[in-house]
Amino acid sequence: MQPPLYAQISAKAAQRVVVIMMDGFGDDYYHSSNMPNLQAMAAKGIYKVVPGLMPSVTNVNNASIITGVPPGQNGITGNVFLNPATDREEYMEDNSLLLAPTIFMRAARHGVKSILFSAKTQTVLLLNKGAGEAVSRETASPEWIKRLGTPPDVYSREINYWMMEAALYAMQHDSSLGLVYIHTTDYPMHTWAPGSAESKEHLNTIDQYLGKMQKTWPYAAILITADHNVHHKNYCWDLDKACANRGVPVKAAISPEKDRYFKHHLGMGGSAYIYLNDLKDSANVRRLIVGLKGVDEVVSKAEAVKRFGLMPGRIGDLMVLADSLTVFGHLENAESETLPDSYRSHGSQYEAKVPLFVYNAKHAPKSSYFKYNYMLASWLYKIRIF
Repeated sequence: MQPPLYAQISAKAAQRVVVIMMDGFGDDYYHSSNMPNLQAMAAKGIYKVVPGLMPSVTNVNNASIITGVPPGQNGITGNVFLNPATDREEYMEDNSLLLAPTIFMRAARHGVKSILFSAKTQTVLLLNKGAGEAVSRETASPEWIKRLGTPPDVYSREINYWMMEAALYAMQHDSSLGLVYIHTTDYPMHTWAPGSAESKEHLNTIDQYLGKMQKTWPYAAILITADHNVHHKNYCWDLDKACANRGVPVKAAISPEKDRYFKHHLGMGGSAYIYLNDLKDSANVRRLIVGLKGVDEVVSKAEAVKRFGLMPGRIGDLMVLADSLTVFGHLENAESETLPDSYRSHGSQYEAKVPLFVYNAKHAPKSSYFKYNYMLASWLYKIRIF
């Protein structure tokens, strides 16, 4: 039972809200594209470029946006982690790993019905706690397929259009709905640079959906941010092999960017967690790795926790930070590899700034409140005390 000191906002009084986490939507993509609806929203509301969270990968940032707290509190430190219970590398896809309440749970306490749409099934599996319904390409029900057709391939820009169309359908046909959360895929950003015709077409189409949503719910708040930017990278290190080849083998070198969507980034990202066989190896491993081409910095677990707000039990003994052109990941035949000109990825500090938009939100805090991307909706559905 709710303690008597607390009061909840009724569903009738709550403003409808659309939250959009545009995967890979860096500010250069915004400024390179024709997005008149988003530009008008920026002019009338709040628009600023804010820091994202490290590692600059989807799960870390999406989980923090959905919970409104950083990874040190919600427990999500990558797309994968070394599970201390099994001592094996595992995907972070089980919602039991999430240690903080979601926006859907907070909304439900206020009687607000919600729905989650995501192009990536990992989001639905990990972050669906409290959502009235959760829809991804792989989990779309026969009813959704009948309404909109079979979802396009996950490696396409069209899957984002399908998700936006599904969200628009829900907004048009469910009068009891109060919160819509949409997570797109960054496959287009991994595939096309901001100035390309394909990227411009993709974002202009997304912008058209924003216009349709404004018309469908004219009094709704629309909140938009991203998890990370995406940049070209030209070199990759397999840190496991590099350490072994130099006589200081490690237990594991994990790229927190690695997920099931291998075609996006080949499992390579601009940061890595190093798990040591023996803590006594720390100084030698740190010295070895920091001397490799393309490595900006190697920090201890304690430093990583303090600097990036990470959960110590779910990261390595060391954290490696790449320069703007380098990534880390598993390589089949060598310790390092030059990447093709078309390769684009993220995970480093150089992708950890993103745009944030708050439009038509009646009770939103002032612009100064939004210091990080994860604060986009952290103020919504809070319990009020008399």
